[in-house]
Amino acid sequence: MKIFHNYGINKNSTRRETLDQNVNSCNSDCNNCSMSCSERQNTVRLNAASSIKKIIGVVSGKGGVGKSLITSLLAVSMKRKGYSVGILDADVTGPSIPKMFGIKDKALVTELGIIPSVTKTGIETISINLLLENETDPVVWRGPVIAGMVTQLYTEVIWRNIDYLFVDMPPGTGDVPLTVFQSLPIDGIIVVSSPSQLVAMIVEKAIKMAELMNIPILGLIENMSYFICDECNKEHKLFGSNDLSEVARNNATKIIGRIPIDPKLSAAGDEGFIELFEGNWLDEAVKVIEAV
Repeated sequence: MKIFHNYGINKNSTRRETLDQNVNSCNSDCNNCSMSCSERQNTVRLNAASSIKKIIGVVSGKGGVGKSLITSLLAVSMKRKGYSVGILDADVTGPSIPKMFGIKDKALVTELGIIPSVTKTGIETISINLLLENETDPVVWRGPVIAGMVTQLYTEVIWRNIDYLFVDMPPGTGDVPLTVFQSLPIDGIIVVSSPSQLVAMIVEKAIKMAELMNIPILGLIENMSYFICDECNKEHKLFGSNDLSEVARNNATKIIGRIPIDPKLSAAGDEGFIELFEGNWLDEAVKVIEAV
């Protein structure tokens, strides 16, 4: 197993010295290098015991818009449809997926590969927090090392007959999205934004990055789209009349879901019960994913 040797993770600590040595000792000879850094393109292969049919990335150019929430809701929705589902938490420095699902068991590292943790309803999940001893331990790594870790979470995990693997991406257009787009056989991405012109402008950068790399854009999901008042039972747009319609038109795509601001939904994520969510907000998104 390379994952602990290369990145200094073991049962007791994270070794920053090893990480810096790996980054600084690069000789640019990819053919004779065992690391999986962001410069290695289209070379990654699944574990021999793995099987994945479709890979869907969940992206945004901006942080804090709810990518992890949308990833979780999509995974749960597809699981409810009877599919075998997995989640790869590629946000190495800000992992949220284990908390969202209330996962306590760590991933199991064996000689054959990494056995992912499984949620209450059977969604296979891997995240850096499932490999660290303490979930609050910071990951203070350089960009290429983080990108290499994401690649290894894909190649060294034993994904068992997965119909849909959702990749929860970090914000921005840096090393990790570049590595995922170059190295993983992505079947399409779903872009997440909140209804703000500032956010939409930054999110559009992620869309254009995907277009440049010929990654299919399945659609946009608007998170925090509206709030339903308990008193009047009407929808209120707390961010004004801004929405993603113009962004969708400008990029030849469409909005495939709008998620409200719902305290119950927020509480479900905070308490690890996201699998119990109720709502039909992502019905169209599910149809789009099924049609991939």
